[in-house]
Amino acid sequence: MLFYNSDKRYNQFSSHLKNLFGEKVYKVTLDAGFTCPNRDGYISKDGCIFCDGSGSFSQLYSNNLSVKEQLEIGVSTIKDRFSAKKFLVYFQAYSNTYAEVSVLKKIYDEALSHEDVVGISIGTRPDCVDEKKLELIGSYTKNYYTWLEYGLQSIHDKTLKYINRGHDFKCFEKACQITKKHNINICAHVILGLPNESKKDMLETAKVLGDMGIDGVKIHMLCVLKNTKLAELYQNGQIHLMSEDEYVETVCDFLELLPPNVVLERFAGNGLKSERVQPSWLEKKWVLINKLDAEFKRRNSYQGAMLINV
Repeated sequence: MLFYNSDKRYNQFSSHLKNLFGEKVYKVTLDAGFTCPNRDGYISKDGCIFCDGSGSFSQLYSNNLSVKEQLEIGVSTIKDRFSAKKFLVYFQAYSNTYAEVSVLKKIYDEALSHEDVVGISIGTRPDCVDEKKLELIGSYTKNYYTWLEYGLQSIHDKTLKYINRGHDFKCFEKACQITKKHNINICAHVILGLPNESKKDMLETAKVLGDMGIDGVKIHMLCVLKNTKLAELYQNGQIHLMSEDEYVETVCDFLELLPPNVVLERFAGNGLKSERVQPSWLEKKWVLINKLDAEFKRRNSYQGAMLINV
């Protein structure tokens, strides 16, 4: 089974967007200066054990620039390089719903002010949304392709507690229920290889997300960054990282349990090279993607294959 007349055996987000809009859509990453309740003291000041304080954001432009200025630079740069015509604005750093509704509206409206922007994707935590915030975000769905990206990492509360996530799985379920009411697409972020999780645990996450009707998934390999609690655990020999072959196998197993309509937005996040301790094999993502494609071909399998006749 191939998707969108491509050679891919999974529902790749870039192909999904091209099929939807008739041409390639490019992401422009924006930093609105948000923080996180798991770092500013509202929940804790420690953050998740894998977070180095950058908020999972490789900063392209100075955060002294306004959202509009960042947008104009991003659009202009991508247009010059790729002759791009359509763009999706992406708020990635920290928790991008962690403010009052009036503040959020001003920021989102500014991000959607460019005539070539066709959609918005907002990264956040499930404990940073409520009915009023989702009503605001839902109002954009009439004119823009709208996504909320929730950092979940795992469906297992034992894991969420260990990594100091600051919320449980029920919080994620509740957030998704409200989000669906407002016709907003939901993307769940998942980390494979978290401490004390078996492959069975990881694949259970795939099954549950599929049953929940999630629209998209971003899959990350557990990545050890400098100046994190995870780095301490790694240096003390308290955690095991998957090899590249183990990761490829696990990702394919994971995707075989996801319904074919779920879009795959990412297969691995690697952090900044200067800040990454391990794994070293994450450096070249295209090599990883080629290995994933080869493994699916070797299996003669595809996304959702294990759901047939189940």
